[in-house]
Amino acid sequence: MSMSEDSTDLELWQRIIKSDGAAFAFLFERHSQAVYNHCFRRTASWSFAEDLTSIVWVEVWRRRKDARLHSESILPWLLAVANNCLRNFRRSQRRHRQFLAKVRPANNVDFTEDADGRLDDERRMAEVLSALSALRIEDQEIIALCDWAGLSYAETAAVLGVPIGTVRSRLSRAHGRIRSSLNIPPATTRSTEVTPASRTLD
Repeated sequence: MSMSEDSTDLELWQRIIKSDGAAFAFLFERHSQAVYNHCFRRTASWSFAEDLTSIVWVEVWRRRKDARLHSESILPWLLAVANNCLRNFRRSQRRHRQFLAKVRPANNVDFTEDADGRLDDERRMAEVLSALSALRIEDQEIIALCDWAGLSYAETAAVLGVPIGTVRSRLSRAHGRIRSSLNIPPATTRSTEVTPASRTLD
């Protein structure tokens, strides 16, 4: 079986299970952008998102024989791996901050050639995450997957391992709480009317 743009995720994954690096590279090109932006929307940091994206794909390769496709797309499983990496990353980040606080001052900023745009994205995303911070982590994940990553209720349910009805109720409840906290009229739907920034993974 040859690979092409028409190759399905399932066809590619059948090759990846057999350690086909070319198929893995093909899948990476197809879904890395979605993983990258998902990580940014959960951290409000492009730098962290870049690091996490690398970690996610290393983990995906390591766990390639464990994947379960719940639809035509492997993306829901990729984002489930990303969520696990995010949880581990946050724990490591807390330990790292505690260590740095003991050995050097904070406020070191790593500027890149498009630093102004990146920092503006991060400030806006930090405001969005601040609005979401009052929600339970489960509800934050629902919004990130359904509203921002564009997964269906069924795909989101597969990522989180909960019934579809739970996804619907949590999303409705989360929307209501966000509308209330931001004084958005009840007729407005979709998370906070904020479209999180997206960037190309270089």
